[in-house]
Amino acid sequence: MRQLSGIDSMFLFHETAAQPMHIGTLSIFDPSTAPDRSVRFKRIIKTIQERAHLAPHLRERLFEVPFHADFPYWVRDPSFDPEFHIRHIALPKPGDWRQLCIQVARLYSRPLDRSRPLWELYVIEGLDNVDGAAAGSFATVTKTHHAAIDGKSAADISTALCDPTPEIRDLPDPGNWDTDKAPSASELALLAFQSNAMKPLKYMEFAQKAMSGWTNGIKALAEQALETKPPVPRTRFNGTVSPHRVFEGLNYSLDEIREIKSKAGGTVNDVVLAICAGALRRYLEAHDELPEETLVSMCPISVRDPNSSAHGSNEVTSMAVSLKTDIADPRERLSAITVETRNAKELTNAIGAKNMVEAANFMPTQLAAMGARVAAEQGLANYAQPVFNTVITNVPGSRTPIYSNGAEHVNSFGLGLCADGNGLFHAVTSYCGHLTISITCCREMMPDPSFYAECLQESFDALKAAYAD
Repeated sequence: MRQLSGIDSMFLFHETAAQPMHIGTLSIFDPSTAPDRSVRFKRIIKTIQERAHLAPHLRERLFEVPFHADFPYWVRDPSFDPEFHIRHIALPKPGDWRQLCIQVARLYSRPLDRSRPLWELYVIEGLDNVDGAAAGSFATVTKTHHAAIDGKSAADISTALCDPTPEIRDLPDPGNWDTDKAPSASELALLAFQSNAMKPLKYMEFAQKAMSGWTNGIKALAEQALETKPPVPRTRFNGTVSPHRVFEGLNYSLDEIREIKSKAGGTVNDVVLAICAGALRRYLEAHDELPEETLVSMCPISVRDPNSSAHGSNEVTSMAVSLKTDIADPRERLSAITVETRNAKELTNAIGAKNMVEAANFMPTQLAAMGARVAAEQGLANYAQPVFNTVITNVPGSRTPIYSNGAEHVNSFGLGLCADGNGLFHAVTSYCGHLTISITCCREMMPDPSFYAECLQESFDALKAAYAD
């Protein structure tokens, strides 16, 4: 039995029927490399059963402390049943990309069952007319609660569950799965009392360690205070969300992205931000809703040890980056974004990313849970000043091909959170020389996701033309 961190718990506290707090991935596989050129549904279930030890969250149930007196616990479940979590469906003909996007959005809108381990996997067949995928390809859609994993750990776990060649490898016997006895309410209350009694001492230790970071952060903020920044404007994406979602995604050549990066002098992530900024500008301008002030993105930053093995939980902080949507010229916009990301990283480094993550462990759990519930019930996102307009997160994937049950992994698209105050999520990932940008959005806020995909493509084309020799 292990306790959730403060950041993990916040995803539980903020969850409602309209804003389920899971993240996921749409992956496309070509079974022509598999034995008999096909992958049976039973084989997928068997693989998850055999490799569940590589991803402990697959077999852990959530137990919440009475009255939210402390952070919840993960308990190793003795009744692991992969057949409950893995479902099998097929697209109707013609099986094209638009049908797939609609199906993914419908599946993704449904909250997870908290009485079971918090994940689901859908196998979708019938992808016969999807660009870039061979006829007969299939897709998988994963849904995992954000309290269990972050984007980086999700990518690491997905790679661990796959193979480097079409041959299905035999893994060493992991031994017996040591399960936990389900804790009673009184046992959880006693643990909460003991934990809360020690928190003042732990906080003093943390404050002593973090003091230099806080001092550096205040100094950095003071140095930047001479540049008065306008408030974050309100857009259609910054109110309360509905329970319904839309999904879209595009594929780009990573070499072309890197070529723009090299000429601009920034990073790959700067170019990605510029593509998204240009798309947002085009989309809002087409709807006659483009604010005069620049839009701002929240960009998650992983603080996970890159040398550590794949495991769950959240080790992520964030930085706010102005997207410079008030600049029409794509070249000037990218140059300005490069400066903004550098300043944001300097501020995050000054405070200390680890300090920002650990600070969440000392929040009052009862107030945090109650505040999240009141904010959702009263629709405070419709009245409060936005902190940012969208989320753009970049999680690199494998640079070499990987295979699942012998089927080649062709491509993947991330699925993110849509929450009150932020109904638009951009997920960026890379794999084997190409990069994908996918969006998850509240259906009421973006009823035309195909048009937004056009805006993303037009933004990239404009940026590519601006840096053409």
